[in-house]
Amino acid sequence: MLIDSHVNLHAPQFDEDRQAVIDRARAAGIGLMVNISDKIANFEKVRALADEPDIWCTVGAHPHEAKDHVGLTTAELVAYAADPRVVGIGETGLDFHYDLSPRDIQAAVFRQHVAAARETGLPLVIHTREADEVMGAILEEEYAAGPFKMLMHCYTSGAELAARAAALGAWFSVSGIATFKAAEDVRAVIADMPADRIIVETDCPYLAPIPHRGRRNEPAYLPDVLAKLAQIRGWGAAEAEQRTEDAFFALFDRIPRPAA
Repeated sequence: MLIDSHVNLHAPQFDEDRQAVIDRARAAGIGLMVNISDKIANFEKVRALADEPDIWCTVGAHPHEAKDHVGLTTAELVAYAADPRVVGIGETGLDFHYDLSPRDIQAAVFRQHVAAARETGLPLVIHTREADEVMGAILEEEYAAGPFKMLMHCYTSGAELAARAAALGAWFSVSGIATFKAAEDVRAVIADMPADRIIVETDCPYLAPIPHRGRRNEPAYLPDVLAKLAQIRGWGAAEAEQRTEDAFFALFDRIPRPAA
């Protein structure tokens, strides 16, 4: 089964042809998709798409939006997560590249999400960019306070943070960035990721893989990401599909795995 672990199908870029995009995904063999919450104000839209049997969702606030979620509490996130179609907490984390929210606020909001992941047992979907040292320190401190499952989504950060997160049992997701010509450093990190904790994503409508780069991304392009992952790891196509499927269901264990 091909599984797109990170889609943003509620995004306005899909307003004109959302159903056609979903239909193309299914035609391309995408068996499951996880629609990711970027802010609480959008959760209703995010959740509405999860009424489809092959689409699930998360709840959370992207670090860019942290400034508008200063009052967001663990209890609120846990309450949203009681919905059985919610299978993860996030996307959340730290983004020190754009700094669209103050760094201390990003960290505080991130910690609320960590606590919600710990309490619910749902995986934490983590965005991290140019914040390796701070992210590593927060993850280690929070994990010491009590374990939680975590996914380093669309991982493009350094090898050191990858090793620190892997030591805490983190999963990693590979995106279309792995296909970009200039992404040799990203491919080097992918080559060393734990083999049983790698999944794939499109992060659509962003980051379309080669040969679709420059277009709006969509889940139907996921096979190009999987093919690049297989090439990097030296896996055959069927092995890459099986490994990423196994890793996905081990992480997102609220989703019932279809019978073989």
